[in-house]
Amino acid sequence: MAAPELISPRSPRVAAARRLAKRNFRGKDRLFLAEGPQAVREAATHATAGVPTLTELFSTVEAAERYADILGAAEAAGARVHLADEAVIADISTTVTPQGLVGVCRFLDTPFDAVIRSRPTLVAVLANVRDPGNAGTVLRCADAAGADAVVLTDASVDLYNPKAVRASVGSHFHLPVAVGVPVERAVQGLREAGVRILAADGAGEHDLDAELDAGTMGSPTAWIFGNEAWGLPAETRALADAVVRVPIHGKAESLNLATAAAVCLYASARAQRTGGAR
Repeated sequence: MAAPELISPRSPRVAAARRLAKRNFRGKDRLFLAEGPQAVREAATHATAGVPTLTELFSTVEAAERYADILGAAEAAGARVHLADEAVIADISTTVTPQGLVGVCRFLDTPFDAVIRSRPTLVAVLANVRDPGNAGTVLRCADAAGADAVVLTDASVDLYNPKAVRASVGSHFHLPVAVGVPVERAVQGLREAGVRILAADGAGEHDLDAELDAGTMGSPTAWIFGNEAWGLPAETRALADAVVRVPIHGKAESLNLATAAAVCLYASARAQRTGGAR
């Protein structure tokens, strides 16, 4: 049996994919990389306004055999599928240990006005969040909690940073994400859509447990989460209807961003699912 034909390391397609590791090229091409079977599987079945998200897929021969269903979905979506040796995959990949699949995807962020028109009931707003791993993890938490959208403010990390895409584990393809929105505009637009604005802050005057006990958490809600190092500035806290802290019942000094976001989003999701606001 003849060996499968592999794409050349010098192919322009390989060079075009490789450069997407850099933000300026991602912005210019409006393309990003999704790596690993979970992310590529989600990309292969995702479309925006009927246009498939996945445009190309690079796969080792071993991965093509192991994940034949993913390659089939990619081909069904009209994506170009290239077999490649491990060196080519490693060249394109941004991970230390590539998993044999790297997809090239179209940008999929949603205009903020479209988020507002959807009348969301649970939104995560990332204000000045700079760490891509944290941004991707919060996106994953929002997805898991059943949020309707995520908003990244104009001072936050690139949604398509490879580390953010990996940390979301496919959640990039599950819910609308608006990017580059000034925090003032995000708050104004969400409030006009009937959404209560809560700022998550360890020094908040309102206690999350007390809010849940008082029955105030069941209405449409947007949580603002701040920078990993210094939290939310005073001017951002002032925009919120309430500044809420997650109670620390043990001896831990604080919670990290992603953990606090998960607690807050799930608290709202539970309140919204068990009776609403009083």
